[in-house]
Amino acid sequence: MANLGRITRVEPIRLPQHVSSIKRLLTDSPRNLAIFTIGINTALRASDLLRIRLSDVKHLSPGEHFVIREKKTGKARQVTLNRASHNALQKYLGTRRSTRDDAPLFLSRKGGHDAITVRHLNRMVQAWAKECSIKGRFGSHSLRKTFGYMQRTQFKTDLPTLMVAFNHSSQLQTLTYLGVQADDVHRAFMNEI
Repeated sequence: MANLGRITRVEPIRLPQHVSSIKRLLTDSPRNLAIFTIGINTALRASDLLRIRLSDVKHLSPGEHFVIREKKTGKARQVTLNRASHNALQKYLGTRRSTRDDAPLFLSRKGGHDAITVRHLNRMVQAWAKECSIKGRFGSHSLRKTFGYMQRTQFKTDLPTLMVAFNHSSQLQTLTYLGVQADDVHRAFMNEI
């Protein structure tokens, strides 16, 4: 019997070259490239990422935003599309069969008008990491965590800004998303003041 109450912690994708490897892997799959790119650039939970409707984003330009009501918190959240997300979205929209405005943006390949499930996205992210030989525990939540980790380490985004981006209630919660390791804490103590 499955361990239903168990929480599996996933980690962010920590290296920019690993992000690039996954993007290269997904080049010939516009839907998957759009899921990955939008996921790592918006800090949305997987359940919210997969609830985006075509009408939410099809007319947006880079720098514009849409509003989504978070499934977990019930709060309205403004989501801005950057250029990378917009480019991946446009490539994907050029391949979509369904153009119904109320249709989920990320359709399942099983046909019909159903969105990909979080469980399936979890398996997809695991498969992408494995195919790119990226070691670690990854899943759908890794996309959200990658946003925070890259923002903090590559762009030096401050903690209060990330806290707002994640819609977190505490900085401690945000630090967890950043993937701060024991080695990072050790290095901090080794800095001589």
